[in-house]
Amino acid sequence: MAGRGEHLVRGGLLFANGNSLVSRLFARGFARLLDEIDERLKVGGIVATQPDGTVRRLGFRAPGPECVVYLHSWNALVRLATSGSIGWYRAWAKGEWNSPDPVPLFALFMANRHSLGGLARSKGLARAFNLARHHLRRNDLTGARDNIAAHYDLGNDFYAAWLDDTMTYSSARFSRAGESLEAAQERKVATLLDRLDLKPGQRLLEIGCGWGSLAIAAARRGVSVVGLTLSLEQKKWADKASLKAGLFDRVEIRLADYREIDEQFDAVASVEMVEAVGMRWWPAWFDAIARNLKPGGRAALQFISFDHALFDSYSRNPDFIQAYIFPGGMLVDEPRFALLAAERGLSWQDREGFAEDYAETLKQWRQRYDAAVARGDLAGFSDRFHQLWRYYLMYCEGGFRGGGIDVAQVTLVKG
Repeated sequence: MAGRGEHLVRGGLLFANGNSLVSRLFARGFARLLDEIDERLKVGGIVATQPDGTVRRLGFRAPGPECVVYLHSWNALVRLATSGSIGWYRAWAKGEWNSPDPVPLFALFMANRHSLGGLARSKGLARAFNLARHHLRRNDLTGARDNIAAHYDLGNDFYAAWLDDTMTYSSARFSRAGESLEAAQERKVATLLDRLDLKPGQRLLEIGCGWGSLAIAAARRGVSVVGLTLSLEQKKWADKASLKAGLFDRVEIRLADYREIDEQFDAVASVEMVEAVGMRWWPAWFDAIARNLKPGGRAALQFISFDHALFDSYSRNPDFIQAYIFPGGMLVDEPRFALLAAERGLSWQDREGFAEDYAETLKQWRQRYDAAVARGDLAGFSDRFHQLWRYYLMYCEGGFRGGGIDVAQVTLVKG
């Protein structure tokens, strides 16, 4: 019997990763890729130990992330050159490279994203194959449910083992070093709700309610909340949590898609849910906000965005996250996003970014995850799944530290 979470490991294997006979035969010739990486690193640097034991210093022209990498096989570079971040993960999983701390490496690649260009993205047939696989995971009404289940229905016990007690799976907002993750998550929820200027007796729609922490916090402010999720596991947890809090009469959790809702609400909230929508359905997502929001009402969003200058390239090259972690996922192109809001009479206001807070959140999640594994709290998951999940948390942390990915809160006001 396959272990829990193996569908994510196997699903990623369906994407190209550079592991072909031709690639292996000619792998040694890809050593010249190190020369090109060296030339393109404008900030930071890599101390790379090659398969033959020789050490090279790449970059180090200006301050930036610095990392140590051990290349155990030239095939790691083949995978990187042919299938980008998907291949680079496969090389790591196979032991073809390692690092004492991969986070600075991911931050380095992100910090040099403009000068590196397409060097670490999939190419040719691998790119076409990966894009076709990604499109098969489209987020229509059926596909969206399957994609959400693949990630969020790993089990409430799984997420409870390493998230904080609020079961909040999005960036916290820290006020000081050493602050607890739970306090920072509660602050995040409070700052988002403050944007809505809610009054007792009003109705709030939350698109993508997770395990219910924001819905419960809003209900404590005296409002009635309808939370939407496509995850059976999340609904079970949120229903129990609202009952335990004595707020079951104010919190209604629905297994429903945002495209299926047509009611009137005083406010709308959505925290890091739009990343599961996909660019094709962005207009429908904003239609849902505009359709369900009363005139003069406010929506408060928290979203993750990718560097606008490189977004088109990113959107045409599925990456490690889309292949292995979030089927059908895609980060936001903020300028395009804001334009879609404006076209629907939603004024974009008071945008605040806090990427470093997400990096810290991810770091703490990884520490908590490792502790949960050590305690034996994640029974049923294989070592290769744990390897995948740790890599995912490190990969994302590096992305935020490198500056190409941001997280922000914004208020939309319906005219």
